[in-house]
Amino acid sequence: MDKEIKAVANEFHTPTKAIVRKKIKFSSILTYTVLGIWAAVNIFPLYWMFTFSLKSNKEIFGDNIIGLPKEWLFSNYKNALTKGNMALYMLNSAIVTGITIILTLIIASMATYALTRLVWKGRKTVNNIIMLGLTIPIHAAILPVYLILDKLKMLNSYQALIIPYTAFGLAMSIMICNGFIVNIPKELDEAACIDGCSVYGIFFRIILPLMKPALSTVAIFTFLSCWNELMFANILIDDAKYRTISVGIQTLSGTHTTEWGPIGAALVIATFPTLILYSFMSTKIQKSLTAGAVKG
Repeated sequence: MDKEIKAVANEFHTPTKAIVRKKIKFSSILTYTVLGIWAAVNIFPLYWMFTFSLKSNKEIFGDNIIGLPKEWLFSNYKNALTKGNMALYMLNSAIVTGITIILTLIIASMATYALTRLVWKGRKTVNNIIMLGLTIPIHAAILPVYLILDKLKMLNSYQALIIPYTAFGLAMSIMICNGFIVNIPKELDEAACIDGCSVYGIFFRIILPLMKPALSTVAIFTFLSCWNELMFANILIDDAKYRTISVGIQTLSGTHTTEWGPIGAALVIATFPTLILYSFMSTKIQKSLTAGAVKG
């Protein structure tokens, strides 16, 4: 009799497996629905830009703004690369961005090691001065930078962009590397020193390999800031031979009439390297951003 009473009580007081399964299923459906809507909202601009690049002016300003092109004009990409000189502008951007990334990674990694691991007089003061660079907007210094480069006869050259981009990117890069390197145990340095490693050996053999996630983050942030920068590239470069892709897209706009399809194609071409870079380096960036969040 007691067993029957307990069984009846359990039926009234504990949810059945079917109810639990329905709740879990409903929760999963709701979660995936919200995530699906959020993904669609974020992907839609890419879809619109791609379809925009394959349309004529008539379709873009007509009744087919969002839909797929009625006539797929792949010639827009050909016109952007040849008539619009986007191939040259993209090469210039690749040269400027690539050299800037290399210089930033070398200087930032070495400076961070010196500021965090080596003991020398005035290192905190130097670190504070470098961090002050975070408070200065890059475009607020356009006039003195222009005058300095003009005195040095560096305008209309790759150096006119590489030097300012590297200088203004160091503060953020050192801060990112600093947040990562402080979590590397100093016992590794001491053990390497006992084994006969010099300061340079400790840096290149121990510290630098462990800093790959942080350096990946620095690389992609530097890439985005250089690849998309417009103000410096527009003011410091007048010669079409050294124009970057951000300035080159502006030149596709005509004085009286504008073909918007090739402009859309140029935007797709300019966006594509960013998507490729992030797809290859996203895992290392996530590791860098979460480094030090959990200790133990």
